[in-house]
Amino acid sequence: MNNKLNVLVLGSGGREHAIIEACSRSPRLNRLYAIPGNPGIATKAACCKLNPEDAEAIASFCKQNDIDLVIVGPEAPLAAGVADVIRSYGIAVFGPSKAGAMLEASKEFSKKFMARNHLPTAEFFICRTVDEANEALANFTPPYIVKASGLAAGKGVYVEPTLAGAQNAVHQLLVEKKLGPAGETLVIEEALPGRELSLMVITDTKNFRLLSTSQDHKRLKDGDEGPNTGGMGAYAPAPWVSEELMSRALSEVIEPSVSALRNEGIDYRGVLYVGLMIAPDGTPKILEYNVRLGDPETEVLLPLFEGDWVDLCWHVAQGNLASFDWKKETQCSLCVVCASENYPTGKSVPATITGLEAANAVEGVTVFHCGTSIQDGEIIASGGRVLCVSAVAPTLDQAKTRAYEAVSKISFVGMQYRLDIGHQVFDA
Repeated sequence: MNNKLNVLVLGSGGREHAIIEACSRSPRLNRLYAIPGNPGIATKAACCKLNPEDAEAIASFCKQNDIDLVIVGPEAPLAAGVADVIRSYGIAVFGPSKAGAMLEASKEFSKKFMARNHLPTAEFFICRTVDEANEALANFTPPYIVKASGLAAGKGVYVEPTLAGAQNAVHQLLVEKKLGPAGETLVIEEALPGRELSLMVITDTKNFRLLSTSQDHKRLKDGDEGPNTGGMGAYAPAPWVSEELMSRALSEVIEPSVSALRNEGIDYRGVLYVGLMIAPDGTPKILEYNVRLGDPETEVLLPLFEGDWVDLCWHVAQGNLASFDWKKETQCSLCVVCASENYPTGKSVPATITGLEAANAVEGVTVFHCGTSIQDGEIIASGGRVLCVSAVAPTLDQAKTRAYEAVSKISFVGMQYRLDIGHQVFDA
């Protein structure tokens, strides 16, 4: 059972850096590779500049390097069917099939999956023309929710306080083609009141286990103001999640979702990320599915994970989750994202980063690289979300103190970050 494994991680962001870090702690790890990786990942893994969506090139790399296990980080390679191709070569993969990845790659597919399996979600309409969209919007009251059906890297959801704003979002997507093919089909749905909760479900389609509860912060600015982003920070666990709420989420959403995958014959070996809205009366409804770990949730969840991550991924890839020895998390974690100057609306000028060593030296802190590169031996902020500063501590309060102490040591031109990560807990 303790045979060592050569592991390849696909991806280049903060999530993949956190996965690499977790893999590096595994007693089962032999050699560790990443495609394409980033400067932070390169300190722990051998990086190769292949395209992570080129399944045949990845499979060839696996054969040449005796890879035993592939862990797929982002959604795009999964949607491209990379897991299916690699499995066809007899290599174990942690990541769902192309059919399973449709739950994220197509919001239309996802909502119809929920509807036919009687899973609780918002009322919705599928629209392909402006007329259909305007008809759908007439069924709802503000705020209006307009979503691009295809993959849009977290940029395809519009929450509009006015009908004119919603109609403008429709025009941007269907007429101006702002997101290209990803926005050719829209999901227009009712706004659900309540509190968001992210659940990361590890499943082999037969059984499932949950990572710690977590909550991310989507808006750019303090007080949940400003534009939506891919996530500006997160914390785990979410102390406001009661046993009763978790019991309802399991019985009304998670168990039926895994059963539906099984009943529809979808090969799903990996993470099912379930984004929930918890109504004021405690009723959980599904906002969306993602088919991989969340980012930045991964950067708080994996530092808390007390088991062997490589061994877990191996068990799931083999369809044998039931026999994995699961350990309950005992610590807390909080992370703060440092983003570039014009994120998320525009490109930013590359900038030299200082203070990384000092930040990593703070007790309990790991700085994960999200959007960095190397130039002339220096680490450069190359745009978007640049770094994710994650801290582990016995309490959330201590984790927050450590994370912000580390952030204060980092500097690059235009760096922006939120000062109120965890406010749902600390302001309560």
